[in-house]
Amino acid sequence: MHHDAGVSDSGDRRDGAALRPRPVIGILHPGAMGAAIGSALKPVAGAVIWAAAERSQATSKRAELADLVGVPDLAELARRADLIISICPPHAARDVAGQVAAALAGRTDRPIFVDANAVAPGTMRDIGALLGEQHVVDGAVIGPPAWEPGRTVLWLSGRAADEVGGLFAGSPFDARTLGPELGTASGLKACFALQSKALPAIWLEIDAVARVLGVAAELRSELARAGVDLPGELDAVRERAGGKAWRWAGEMDEAADAVAALGLPEGFSRAAAQIYRRAAEGTLP
Repeated sequence: MHHDAGVSDSGDRRDGAALRPRPVIGILHPGAMGAAIGSALKPVAGAVIWAAAERSQATSKRAELADLVGVPDLAELARRADLIISICPPHAARDVAGQVAAALAGRTDRPIFVDANAVAPGTMRDIGALLGEQHVVDGAVIGPPAWEPGRTVLWLSGRAADEVGGLFAGSPFDARTLGPELGTASGLKACFALQSKALPAIWLEIDAVARVLGVAAELRSELARAGVDLPGELDAVRERAGGKAWRWAGEMDEAADAVAALGLPEGFSRAAAQIYRRAAEGTLP
């Protein structure tokens, strides 16, 4: 069961002090989604900051357009932030959390850390163990980078989920909470990804197999008779994946980990990860 963020249950809240008014919020990193999240939080933040070290010119431009404040590096961001939001490729989530943990060494007033990446519940729990479960919020974004309301939901779970969700009130992100446990929001995201990314991968594989076997035209004809528009399906998945197929591969790996942890067959997700990885490399037929 979920409820809208901002309606707090005291038992779900973080141990210790709440976020101070107009907190400093750090974004790691302002890609397309990170920039949108940072922009959405500007009205309630004292500052929204990002770590400029080793980031691309494209990232810098997105941060500039979102009016985010650059600081030299992750260590400075970790020193200043009251709330840190990690939004990065799924395969990098553990590494980013580890960098934050190292940067926070010696800091007594720990910030809240929101991992908003498409990772397995087990990965999320590991991040909780690394940074302190009471300081970590599990986040799952379903929908595109939100610059206007109505299209994107940010699911949150963890002891500070209500506190974090309340910051998004009135923003383009519809924040909803799922209780105090880490792994709940990421579990929902993994299930959704099986539909949104694993299922479409089958069209890429069907097309590749048919091409290799020399029956692509005939297959399309037969699928059309069955009411399936294969060219349309292929166009849709290629448009959505675009330059993100490598990122989708990591998400499918994490979804597979989520499935495997439940003792269910994970081969479907593993295959989707391989398909997207090969699509990114340009090695699909």
